[in-house]
Amino acid sequence: MNKIPSGIPGLDEVLGGGFPENKTILISGTCGTGKTTLGVQFLMASSPGIYVSFEEDLDNIREYSRAFGWNLKEMEAAGKLRLLQYDPFRLEDILEVIQNNIRETGAHRIVFDSISALGIYMKDVSELRRMVIQTSNIMRKNKCTTLMISEVPANSRSLSRFGVEEFISDGVVLLDNVVSQTELKRAISVWKMRGSNHSRGIHSYSITDKGMIVKAKPK
Repeated sequence: MNKIPSGIPGLDEVLGGGFPENKTILISGTCGTGKTTLGVQFLMASSPGIYVSFEEDLDNIREYSRAFGWNLKEMEAAGKLRLLQYDPFRLEDILEVIQNNIRETGAHRIVFDSISALGIYMKDVSELRRMVIQTSNIMRKNKCTTLMISEVPANSRSLSRFGVEEFISDGVVLLDNVVSQTELKRAISVWKMRGSNHSRGIHSYSITDKGMIVKAKPK
């Protein structure tokens, strides 16, 4: 299985060589754990790529990214990155539009932020499961490595918002805020990565002015 660099220092070692190419990876975590940072940093590592937002305003993403020295407008102007925003309840209607964007840009990296927003508009969990599978299959058909971001409630032991996303993804990476005495410490773990001899440990990570950095040595 081919692996591609994640773009996050230290993470490839934890993943067992990088993200599996043309697969769908679930990035889960509570609020404030840096899920969006990881997603944008993944896109910055190799172009062209596409960021699909179902919640956050794109101008906010552009402004937020500048704090890390990432000029998304410049990347967009150069055709190296495309930012798209859609209403989550219209995903099935816009999958063809996303495919057209993939063909136009030649994108091979896609980030969906967040898949949790989709579930709010679904009638039941089975419908969400079907939609995620359909999206994953289309992205794989277009030879894209896909990160699907999912937010989980604080203090939850779940790996996703609705409890099905992790079973239909090729990999699961969990970001967490761990209480340590008087402070919160960030921790990352790989729960699943098909075809990879990944770390089974819990690793600390930090978010610096250059983006996310993972300590490959387990805590």
